[in-house]
Amino acid sequence: MKHNIYLLIIYSSYFLGTVLLSFLINGLFLKFASNLGIRNTSETVIRWSPQSKPSLGGISFYLIFLISITSYSIFFEQTTILNKQILGMLAACTLAFLLGLSDDAYNTKPMLKLTIQICCALILVSTGTYISIFSNNYFNYALSLFWIVALMNSINMLDNMDAITTIVSITIIMSALFIIYINKSGHTINTIILIGVMAALIGFLFYNWHPSKIFMGDTGSQFLGLFLAAMGIKYFWNTPDVNGNLIQSKQFFVTILTFAIPIIDTTAVVLNRLRSGKSPFIGGKDHTTHSFFFIGVTEKRIALLYAGIAFVSMLFNYLIITYIQDWSYVHIILFSIYFLLLFRFLYLPTLRNIKK
Repeated sequence: MKHNIYLLIIYSSYFLGTVLLSFLINGLFLKFASNLGIRNTSETVIRWSPQSKPSLGGISFYLIFLISITSYSIFFEQTTILNKQILGMLAACTLAFLLGLSDDAYNTKPMLKLTIQICCALILVSTGTYISIFSNNYFNYALSLFWIVALMNSINMLDNMDAITTIVSITIIMSALFIIYINKSGHTINTIILIGVMAALIGFLFYNWHPSKIFMGDTGSQFLGLFLAAMGIKYFWNTPDVNGNLIQSKQFFVTILTFAIPIIDTTAVVLNRLRSGKSPFIGGKDHTTHSFFFIGVTEKRIALLYAGIAFVSMLFNYLIITYIQDWSYVHIILFSIYFLLLFRFLYLPTLRNIKK
């Protein structure tokens, strides 16, 4: 009992402290670095916001990520914390962060970006962070590489309107922390890392809410994409339910519902651009978020709408993990219907904009 109270005090204090730290860091960036992280105004990439704003929020995410890793040994007596998987995640997140930083400064070529993303994925897989649902590990490695690279691009593409990626990332991390809680595995370094990054996002959200004063930039979205992909593997793909059962289709739906918004948005954009003969790798105002704006929904309401969708998906995950013990084809059909309805709801407005 005393140990649980100690954990609650430590995690609560750390959360509040890092929210404040993130708020202060981003405030300093906004005040003293308003001209940094803004690409050349003559670039041809199409962006949603008509104004150039500092794209420095991602730096606070990475700094607090590093602080979280080092803080674990301060709060808990451990002989070693940097195991193979943690070192792999640290190296991969650092490379993703540097990729985003370079992209914000120089607008990195798509093929170079993809190559570095594959390198990030290879680092994670080679250090033990990979999806384990097949008996053949080569299939596991291939699926893991696809998942990591796809999510890095998906989170990057989702960062197209104020607060959207920030809110979605917060809900994904909350889902991971919930799974840690119900499986009673809270005393790990990953817990404090998740709490730290979530707090960094909440502190940043104050400045990123519409009308935003600062963007996370590719520095933030590339880091978040890699980080969320790694945590998705560990706590959604590979974590059993409360009964200790690891059912492939069940874990698939837990993962897909958690990451529903970035998956649907990216799929919609890629499908529509291919249909229009455009490259999926060039930015544009054709995301699901933009489509709602074009039919009259304000940016603040779009952010609230996406937050609502994310929380509904969290609720379904809670039901799946906690209450559905006898997983069957009925559940597969029901949650498939929910996902398809959600896809239809977000995708249809994009088709109206294509016709225009």
